[in-house]
Amino acid sequence: MSSKTPYKVLCVCLGNICRSPTAEVVLRQFCDQQQLNIVIDSAGTSNYHPNKSPDERSQKHALKRGYDLSSLRARQLNIQDFIDFDLILAMDHENLDNIQTLQQKAFSVFGKTKLRAQLALMSEHDEVYKQQALPDPYYGGENGFERVLDQCESSSRAWVEVFKNKLAV
Repeated sequence: MSSKTPYKVLCVCLGNICRSPTAEVVLRQFCDQQQLNIVIDSAGTSNYHPNKSPDERSQKHALKRGYDLSSLRARQLNIQDFIDFDLILAMDHENLDNIQTLQQKAFSVFGKTKLRAQLALMSEHDEVYKQQALPDPYYGGENGFERVLDQCESSSRAWVEVFKNKLAV
């Protein structure tokens, strides 16, 4: 990537303890492997788990695949994020709706010209899980956490290709 200023991506789910921290770490690793100048963070649309570590089950399954979530802490999406980030990736359609609602508040506070964040689904460009919600594994079994990892890896591969094309200019 030629730009010195990193491209900034924010992964967002409901509570920021299962899906979005997993997406953050997986996407970061895929971008780092391609030496892309991209900063990745995560947040939740709710404030259910402020400053909490990712769910232990998410951490356990991620670690089996070589992803360490242990240093992450949950935080809530805020209107400043629409200025600070270039891209906000929603893990599902309901969270995308909630992000769009907060974006409208950000418009009223900052005006459209100051907001830089584009919005998309995590699976936007994913050929395997095209436009599919990333299911919340919180109330389910072990398979749900594996599905999150599978889908995050697939979607991250797709986003890396988008970033390579977009940011190589």
